[in-house]
Amino acid sequence: MRRIAFAMSLLSAVVAGTSPTYSQRSGAPPQAFLLGAWTGGLFPAPSVLSAQQCLAQPTVIFTRDVVMRATYTDAFYVQRLVETARGTGNGVDFEFSPSASPAAAPGLPGFSGAGTTGFGCESDDVLHVQRITANQVRFPGCRDFPFPLVRCPGG
Repeated sequence: MRRIAFAMSLLSAVVAGTSPTYSQRSGAPPQAFLLGAWTGGLFPAPSVLSAQQCLAQPTVIFTRDVVMRATYTDAFYVQRLVETARGTGNGVDFEFSPSASPAAAPGLPGFSGAGTTGFGCESDDVLHVQRITANQVRFPGCRDFPFPLVRCPGG
């Protein structure tokens, strides 16, 4: 029941473009400050952006167990299952479950098998996130994301 309530609050938060509020209890995941939708990274984030514009096509979406990223070549988000998330004091280091090669499905957008499964970091199964401000982060050392990401504003 608790998981269902959490899932529903997370879904509401992602749709609203905000992150759910966590108490400062030890059970909060280290990536709690990231939960929600983010834009930029692949390109410079716009200086003015409405919640509706941002949520129409965010670049990265963080949930408790999955990180999803947009690519230029696929219609669907690449989804990576979080194996571990370790707080670094000024961010989070993620390790993902080993990526499997996507199955090729000719004619179906998003399932071409040609896209990358990582973030352009030293490994497809690693992502380093550095917090710049409460609403801005960057992925240092990840060539696919040369620009900072900005949290989508609440709707």
